[in-house]
Amino acid sequence: QVQLVESGGGLVQAGGSLRLSCAASGGTSSRFAMGWFRQAPGSEREFVAAISGNGLLTSYADSAKGRFTISRVAAKNTVDLQMISLKPEDTSLYYCAAGAETSMSKEDYVYWGQGTQVTVSS
Repeated sequence: QVQLVESGGGLVQAGGSLRLSCAASGGTSSRFAMGWFRQAPGSEREFVAAISGNGLLTSYADSAKGRFTISRVAAKNTVDLQMISLKPEDTSLYYCAAGAETSMSKEDYVYWGQGTQVTVSS
């Protein structure tokens, strides 16, 4: 069983930055691909970014390219999402997830955190 705990969300003005972190524990969490997803009220949960177990492969949603960077620190068993140039449309509940492959599909992720809220004011 893998436990995931997100942190780092908050309220920021448009154009600002935030760094989300996901702490993983349990099982063989260091071998899992990790992803970040987000879900706004009334919307589907959507893919943001993913990183492979060895950290060598990353994938981004078009909305995240050039603004968000996903990284993992093996020694700490954490996965971070650095977000810059934030826009009001980035406002969502951000979830960390763990799965067997670096996928854009939420169905491919087995373990999920509880989420951390990001609110971007205009």
